[in-house]
Amino acid sequence: MEIAIVLLVIAVIFISRSIKVVPQQHAWVIERLGKYHGTLTPGLNILVPFVDRVAYKHVLKEIPLDIASQVCITRDNTQLQVDGILYFQVTDAMRASYGSSNYIVAISQLAQTSLRSVIGKLELDKTFEERDIINAQVVAAIDEAALNWGVKVLRYEIKDLTPPKEILHAMQAQITAEREKRALIAASEGRRQEQINIATGEREAFIARSEGEKQAAINQAQGQAAAISAVADATAGAIERIAAAIRQPGGEQAVQLKVAEKAVEAYSKVASDATTTLIIPGNMSEVSTLIATAMKMLQTSK
Repeated sequence: MEIAIVLLVIAVIFISRSIKVVPQQHAWVIERLGKYHGTLTPGLNILVPFVDRVAYKHVLKEIPLDIASQVCITRDNTQLQVDGILYFQVTDAMRASYGSSNYIVAISQLAQTSLRSVIGKLELDKTFEERDIINAQVVAAIDEAALNWGVKVLRYEIKDLTPPKEILHAMQAQITAEREKRALIAASEGRRQEQINIATGEREAFIARSEGEKQAAINQAQGQAAAISAVADATAGAIERIAAAIRQPGGEQAVQLKVAEKAVEAYSKVASDATTTLIIPGNMSEVSTLIATAMKMLQTSK
């Protein structure tokens, strides 16, 4: 009975040492008699008991690594307190096991030195404006060295950039002055635009008034010209009708009668005015002579 129990315990030990179940996104490095033998993939794996052993276990997921805060000096000799976070992933379990004694510490230290080197090439203002460039350069510097460690650096992000308090106060004062300058410029631009708008409005109003006056003068001139033309046409029509009437039988006698009537009417008006001195011809036949002369002129004009 005791022998059976011993055999059962030995069997359990053999089974536990020979059967290994690797979880998903994990890689286990196997050593056979102290030498690298292979890497176990996720799932069920069979080992040789007491000969093979699991030396290293690696997680193949993306791992965030917090980079400790440090003081960096910019190109213009300004100190900055910088901290960040690094994301990496194990791509080669064998190199991650034997390429470095502690690849996490190596990556962390390399990230700090690379960050100091990159920030040392930039001025203070550029460090706030070019975070993406800083992150990319740090990743490139770490990734090149991390290939021998079986690690792929995915990205690096700066969490905080903190300058000294004196620099912060100076930057705030500069920002305040810049905003006041922009406000003054905006106000002056507003006044300038207002003056331009007023001048433009006055110019357009003057042009509109002058155009109105011009059009009114044109309309008045056209109206006067039309009136003169209408009077001339009416006068010409009347003269034509009178001429046509004179050419009719008895027309000349009617003209003589009309002229005599006008003459008599004129003499009567002159005589009725008490302030007018009337000179009557000594021979009334002169009146008939005047009428005869007028008729002769009319015949000559015809």
